[in-house]
Amino acid sequence: MSIPSAIAQALDRIERARQASGCSDRVALELAVKTRSPEECREAAQALSDLGQPILLGHNRVQEAKATVDAIREVPGARIHLIGPLQSNKINHALSCVDAIESIDSVALVEKIDSRATTELPVFIEVNVSGEDTKHGCSPADFSSIVEAVAAATHLKLAGLMTVGLNSPAEADVRRGYALLRELRDSAVQQLAIPATNLELSMGMSHDLEWAIAEGATIVRVGTAVFGPRRLVARG
Repeated sequence: MSIPSAIAQALDRIERARQASGCSDRVALELAVKTRSPEECREAAQALSDLGQPILLGHNRVQEAKATVDAIREVPGARIHLIGPLQSNKINHALSCVDAIESIDSVALVEKIDSRATTELPVFIEVNVSGEDTKHGCSPADFSSIVEAVAAATHLKLAGLMTVGLNSPAEADVRRGYALLRELRDSAVQQLAIPATNLELSMGMSHDLEWAIAEGATIVRVGTAVFGPRRLVARG
């Protein structure tokens, strides 16, 4: 199946899930483009544009974002998010090629990014709602202090929350984690005295996006359902 056809199918899944849940007024498709070539990234961005969709591509690694940024930027309006963990020594590289960072997980990282940013940068706080050791993100207990740190930052703007759901086939268990992220969003709304619509909920992937949308996701991150299995790449 071609990339444009797979994107159209993913959008159809999202719309059907949105209508079935009655919970989300809007759900954007973020294409997770880990290991994809510049040409594939550009093709995917163009397909979103042709379909009249927000053009949102998420990279797990800063190196891959830098390698594909020029191709992606050929499509007007394309935006690049970093959805993988960010190491301190990669902050400057990230700031040169991404439009938002979805993987903020500590006060220390907030302070380091803020000290190097020169313009306003939207950020998402990543929360480990499942408690799995293999997952990145802050603990729910640390969430409020990171919200405070972002609010106090000079260049950062809190744009939403992100999580990777529980690795389980049990719908109730997976949805429980997504409901927790929604509850944390609601607590941040009260903490900052802002409308709930100001904060995105980036949660749900190819295998469980319907469950995430039922719990209020406003962004779902889809990779394998559009591009197929990830490729093996050498780590430098």
